[in-house]
Amino acid sequence: MGYAHEYADAILHRGRVPMEPVDFEPDWADRPRKAKFYPGAETVPLPECPVGAAGDLTRGLLRLSERQDPQAAEQATFTLPLLSGMLLDSYGFTGRRLAVQANTDLAALPHYPHANWSRGTASGGGLYPVSIYWAAGPSGPLTPGVYHYTPHHHALRRLMAGNVTGDIHAALGAAVKDGSGTHTDQFLILSIKYWQNAFKYNSFSFHAVSMDLGALLATWRIWAGAQGLRTKPVLWFDEERLGRLLGIEAAQEGVFAVVPLDWAGTSATSSPAAPSSGPAVRHRDAERSRKVLSFETLLRIQDATSAHATERPATGTLDQAGARPPHGDGQPLALPAPELPRGTGARAVLRARRSSFGRFAADRPLTAGQLATTLAACAAATLDSEAERPGGPRLTNLYAFVNHVEGLTPGAYAYHADTHTLRPLRSGPPGSFLQRNYFLANYNLEQTGAVLVPTVRTTAVLHALGDRGYRLVNGTVGAIAQTFYTAASALEIGAGVALGFDNISYVEELGLTGTDEAPLLVMLLGNERPRPADFRHEIAAPVDTASTTIKEKGTQPV
Repeated sequence: MGYAHEYADAILHRGRVPMEPVDFEPDWADRPRKAKFYPGAETVPLPECPVGAAGDLTRGLLRLSERQDPQAAEQATFTLPLLSGMLLDSYGFTGRRLAVQANTDLAALPHYPHANWSRGTASGGGLYPVSIYWAAGPSGPLTPGVYHYTPHHHALRRLMAGNVTGDIHAALGAAVKDGSGTHTDQFLILSIKYWQNAFKYNSFSFHAVSMDLGALLATWRIWAGAQGLRTKPVLWFDEERLGRLLGIEAAQEGVFAVVPLDWAGTSATSSPAAPSSGPAVRHRDAERSRKVLSFETLLRIQDATSAHATERPATGTLDQAGARPPHGDGQPLALPAPELPRGTGARAVLRARRSSFGRFAADRPLTAGQLATTLAACAAATLDSEAERPGGPRLTNLYAFVNHVEGLTPGAYAYHADTHTLRPLRSGPPGSFLQRNYFLANYNLEQTGAVLVPTVRTTAVLHALGDRGYRLVNGTVGAIAQTFYTAASALEIGAGVALGFDNISYVEELGLTGTDEAPLLVMLLGNERPRPADFRHEIAAPVDTASTTIKEKGTQPV
């Protein structure tokens, strides 16, 4: 067994056996930026994507249940305005968080250097460690080269000029043989700079950031699906080669995904460019922190999950690790058909997404329809990576602790996605159990309508795919979390996702002892108190978020 097995076990038991380093305290004054900064790099502004082009959310979410065929005919293609819109609505700054809530950062929010900017995609701790690069080939509208997306400015920074898409094709290797990027010269590359998260979460950070990767990919899939577009990530490739191209050190940063883009004007008969001889960007990220720490556990899990990155699993390899039917002998309870508000734009819903942080209200129960729609959306979520066979088994199961839902008796339930039913596992109000096993003070879980829990057979996935499969496991769970947030936002109900709970207690409470199902996060759903205290920044100082530039003081965005 590889090191990922050991890391996964430590994550599962960390509520009872703390991970090293114990009693670690972040140095907030010396924290890193929330995005990379490339001094001296030329800035290229991005065009506005018309609001009317933001697509229908129902269409986008429904596509989550359809494994996308890379050879599908009449596929829509990306343009620069569409790419700009997807980047802005997923990772760009779209507003400022100033609501009164129960999270620990509340006192700092009014101070501009500590401002919390809203984004369409969720991120653990609000740290956003994913870096987005665009490798642009000659069929696109920009000078061929490598660009970094800067969310603070909603713009690109050119890191090098020249067509390197032949090197991308070479790095993808076998992945392009099944149609993943064969006829395109436009690629998004996603890397994760660990220190952006590890300064706070140390050894735990790999677990969190790999979920962040899945959340971003899910946002793109939802947004693109609403446009009739496709985003199909590749997770197995020559990571070392792409790391050299991007000028990053493998011990400090991992390259997690490549997303080929079907681009307008690219010919289906186009031949990929020939690989270059070891190109690399000439600009380097300027780190803000004076002292960057390393953590042995983090170094080992990065090394383990990148060691065999080119050994792409054969089709069907993952089938043996699929989710098994949830247990439970109770009578199944039929749920209302899932239904999202039609005509709702993906842009509006993503920009309204937020965490509830203590604003749930037990006296305003969920409807069964709201719970049913959220469950169905989450069950359909997937990364749709090259490791997942079209029509193959799901990787996850879903469980629900019901507190306050109209027509449902409080208790624990297993959700059966194929029949869209709930099967009772344990009766009785679960509020005391939920709050007792939650580590933080920013939520009262008893006040929620329901708490949803996705599980994965992590050990089985690692046996099937090797250590790199850990990225797929957590990416899938991150995709579910982002889908959960998006569905809740569309339904105009409160939501929150948390990792700070005793995983083993949930294994015991759900009757999963002796199975290999691992609960990896909890998702809180419910109505909120009416008229919460907030500050409408967009009324006080209207801005065009598609073209706003946040000025820099020295080399640090402020």
